[in-house]
Amino acid sequence: MDLLTNVIKQVDAWVWGLPLIILILACGIWLTIRMGGLQIRHLGKALKFMVKNEETGEGEVSSFGALCTALSATIGTGNIVGVATAIAAGGPGALFWMEIAALFGMATKYAEGFLAIRYRTVDKDGHYLGGPFYYIENGMGPRWKWLAKLFAVFGMLAGLLGIGTITQINGITSAANNFFDPDKSHIAFTLFEQNYTWTTVIMGLIITICAALVIIGGLKRISQISQVVVPFMAIAYVLCCVILIVCNIGAIPHAVVEIVRSAFGMDAVAGGALGAIIVAMQKGIARGIFSNEAGLGSAPIAAAAARTKEPVRQGLVTMTGTFIDTIVICTMTGLAIVVSGKWSNPNLQGVEITDAAFQSGLPFPGKVSSFILMACLVFFAFTTILGWSYYSERCLTYLRGKASHTMTLIFRWLYIAAVFIGPYLTVEAVWDTADVFNGLMAFPNIIALLALSGIIAADTKQYFAEKRHLN
Repeated sequence: MDLLTNVIKQVDAWVWGLPLIILILACGIWLTIRMGGLQIRHLGKALKFMVKNEETGEGEVSSFGALCTALSATIGTGNIVGVATAIAAGGPGALFWMEIAALFGMATKYAEGFLAIRYRTVDKDGHYLGGPFYYIENGMGPRWKWLAKLFAVFGMLAGLLGIGTITQINGITSAANNFFDPDKSHIAFTLFEQNYTWTTVIMGLIITICAALVIIGGLKRISQISQVVVPFMAIAYVLCCVILIVCNIGAIPHAVVEIVRSAFGMDAVAGGALGAIIVAMQKGIARGIFSNEAGLGSAPIAAAAARTKEPVRQGLVTMTGTFIDTIVICTMTGLAIVVSGKWSNPNLQGVEITDAAFQSGLPFPGKVSSFILMACLVFFAFTTILGWSYYSERCLTYLRGKASHTMTLIFRWLYIAAVFIGPYLTVEAVWDTADVFNGLMAFPNIIALLALSGIIAADTKQYFAEKRHLN
């Protein structure tokens, strides 16, 4: 097991090396320049479009429903566990680079949502299909179909073996253990020299059964659940973080200074500043992309089903996903962790760090704070499981042309099986595996975004020019 963990760690370090970090940031910066800082200038309009559905559009679900499906996949353990692991490994500066990546990532997410509508197709059953595989093939041309298929393979594996299943259920059971059995005194069995509690077994079974009941129903059931759960859980979590920050308002200035100093290696030993900056950047950007998925190409798969005729409008709606996920929710989590100082405790990892921060920062008894965090994480992770089941299924559909009903059901049950076994894998190996698949997804998608950036910029400019003319 140690050998496998080391191999995964080495692959993760290679995939998430400087080349990919530079590529993701460069793509966001390039799109920001070409569209004149659209994510800042038109953020207000984007937030308005987010809640105001287009009346005459064509698609399977409302724009808000498509956004909630995308947010159900993006708002997950990355917002709670991912931020904690990034700060623990890269220092408080990782949060700074997470924010920088998100700012430029909003332009990337806009481009993905735009292309999802611009190049989507409708199959004979009336399903609206889109995403990187379609805008690679239809936008870049048939000779690039191999790149589209490569993305579909990576996307399917990311959903089945990484971001969609194992990391989410692992985060849920870890949080449940911290609350119900922190001392791990009720052991159910031992596997690979690891003890697993009855809490892990019971919570794993409950989540697996609930996920199965929704996933078997397909996109519309996922969208219906997401439109109810996602807004509720996001508002509840942000409210808790606001309470924590207000109760510790005096520590915020110092925390901000600590984040900036750490981001630029100012606290590192002489000669180690550059290394500290690189680690902070790597961990912050990797976890930020894991959380908001800007550049991965996942969100446009959901965006393609939106009832709309305007690619620009859906691009703006899609862009708000990164704003909500990282600029709002991840920032709240990060500030809570840095203010508490729990990130530097070597005896804590993953959700334990955020849990300790909530217990020390919220004006509630420790058990109440832990329960609030556990409940938020369960809802966050559960909806991510649902969203990624749709994403990975669409990847399978593209690879197979049109997957038969039997094949679709088999894949859904395999996905559910991956959820079932997720709790019994080690935390470090789980996150490193998820990072690998995330990074591999990004390569073909970013190539497409850069290749089609001229079309994105031209159509966006024309759209806003026409709107100004009408006004």
